[in-house]
Amino acid sequence: MMAAAQKAKKQVEDLTTDKKEEQKSSSGKPVEATLLTEFDIHLFREGKHYHLYNKLGSHLMEYMGTEGVYFAVWAPNAEKVAVVGDFNNWDRESHPMKARWDGSGIWEVFIPGAKKGSLYKYFIRSNNGYEADKGDPFAFQWETPPNTASVVWDLENTWKDKVWIKDRQKKEGKPQPMSVYELHLGSWKRVPEDGLRSLTYLELAEQLPKYIKEMGFTHVEFMPVMEHPFFGSWGYQITGYFAPSSRFGTPQEFMQLIDSLHQAGIGVILDWVPSHFPSDLHGLHYFDGTYLYEHADPKKGFHPDWQSYIFNYGRNEVRSFLISNAVFWLDKFHADGLRVDAVASMLYLDYSRKEGEWEPNEHGGNENLEAISFLKEFNEVVYKEFPDAVTIAEESTAWPMVSKPTYIGGLGFGMKWMMGWMHDTLKYFSEDPINRKYHQNTITFSSNYAFTENFMLPLSHDEVVYGKQAILNKMPGDEWNKFANLRTLYAYMYAHPGTKLLFMGAEFGQTTEWDHDSSLAWHLTNDNYHRQIQETFKELNKLYKKEPALYEKAFSHEGFEWVDIKDEENSIISFLRKGNDPKDNILVVCNFTPLPRENYRIGVEKAGKWKEIFNSDDNRFGGSNVKNDGEIESTELSAHGQDNSLSLTIPPMGVIYLKKG
Repeated sequence: MMAAAQKAKKQVEDLTTDKKEEQKSSSGKPVEATLLTEFDIHLFREGKHYHLYNKLGSHLMEYMGTEGVYFAVWAPNAEKVAVVGDFNNWDRESHPMKARWDGSGIWEVFIPGAKKGSLYKYFIRSNNGYEADKGDPFAFQWETPPNTASVVWDLENTWKDKVWIKDRQKKEGKPQPMSVYELHLGSWKRVPEDGLRSLTYLELAEQLPKYIKEMGFTHVEFMPVMEHPFFGSWGYQITGYFAPSSRFGTPQEFMQLIDSLHQAGIGVILDWVPSHFPSDLHGLHYFDGTYLYEHADPKKGFHPDWQSYIFNYGRNEVRSFLISNAVFWLDKFHADGLRVDAVASMLYLDYSRKEGEWEPNEHGGNENLEAISFLKEFNEVVYKEFPDAVTIAEESTAWPMVSKPTYIGGLGFGMKWMMGWMHDTLKYFSEDPINRKYHQNTITFSSNYAFTENFMLPLSHDEVVYGKQAILNKMPGDEWNKFANLRTLYAYMYAHPGTKLLFMGAEFGQTTEWDHDSSLAWHLTNDNYHRQIQETFKELNKLYKKEPALYEKAFSHEGFEWVDIKDEENSIISFLRKGNDPKDNILVVCNFTPLPRENYRIGVEKAGKWKEIFNSDDNRFGGSNVKNDGEIESTELSAHGQDNSLSLTIPPMGVIYLKKG
């Protein structure tokens, strides 16, 4: 054992000499492509190294004619670090690492006996006597939970999505429809014949693109795929930030899933969680016997809601870790965007804390200045390296300019979830229609702030758990009315300014709350009402992509105009959605009661003929088929401040879209 330790020590000494930049492996690959350089260390310490995944962690390489693995880990307060694994019987003495001479706190070693698939951890003894076996923060793969070792792996892959990437680059900066299907990998579908196990990445690659394409969504958003020990955390308590969960397959198989979606013309957004991480012994917590990744002060470093730890955003090395992680998923896995979880919890020092549980910033305020600075830098780096990608903030407060550029004082996100719209809309639709006339302001209030941010309208997983009921069961009335309300909700959502997000199952009227341990209730789609909700969604997605007025000015007040906001008595609202070309404008009329309205007059600016292009009450969607057939010609009767008007039949509990012919 001593001979092996001496050999490992000598190899590390070789790897950390000043001459290493000139060395090459027998295959001709420059060693410095993997090995840390002085410039890497400088960037890391400045918080400006955005590709750390190429340097830290475990990397297969050939050195001086010998194949093996180079390991590098940041543990500045360690007294001893060793790699333990299945290649050395988990012996803490076999392969000690050497601390770099530059004081960076990085330890490294080259181990000839390690190979792809090798299991390993870092044994760390702190200078305060603390000892633990830690997983690799930069590992590309981990053992399948409940096992906790890191796995030596590579990210070699042959991508086939060049057409998608090229098209994405071509569309950069141009208005685009964005209809997102939010998905939990482990519970979208399960395999009854195999103990109700979750689908693998490869099985998803076969089934998911076909379904998403059929339904007409433009994007899929995966709830966190990064490795997490507790399945019931839904992926929001991460230990392996650089590894897709091995529950469903290898990193390359996850790449294949993304590739298959791209080839089907579907974008991929990943949930990203830079807000907190769990206390599992093998994870980031107390990594080198000190609060290394998390803030040492519990008033800033511990999250009371989630019983987890908060990153120290003021530490440069931690910023390098997190921003590198964001770049990693866009770079190595070709993700098209990141939805950033729990942004509000990062912005406020007093988030979910009582008096005495937090301390003001240097200016006496409750803003987390370090987190704000981090979020701005994260967005700047992402958009600099991937200008055609998108970042989306889940931010639930009135924090200003979340989706505005950093150079004018914003946080720099591309979009923000419109949580106010979601709460108001679901509250309004839960009302009995007979009472809705007393709550007109609830459904119209969103227009007061709809253009203060680049908003995405979310009906997410959070709305169908913990006793909140399935979306369908939030709707009042008997079966027919529940489904009519649901169609009306969705048609109103697609007409409202902003991009769209829907959680899986809601597109066919799932009847139960989401359960991460079960499959969606796909058998429901054999029932007419549920299948017809799917048909409604297909049509809405089709229209949304086809009609420029529904997306060209989604974030601008120029794309929206009220026609009538005041008909509380009938619970009817009407508005225009406007495109760049006035010929594309769409008139939207929503009736939130089950009573049809005959000869209902709507004012229009100019004389002409209009045609109904969508009606949520169509019998193919399960409605009563109250329609406006053929062309509707305006008459010179004033209404809503206009000289001309249309006489319309408004369906019961329905939404109609009309376009000038």
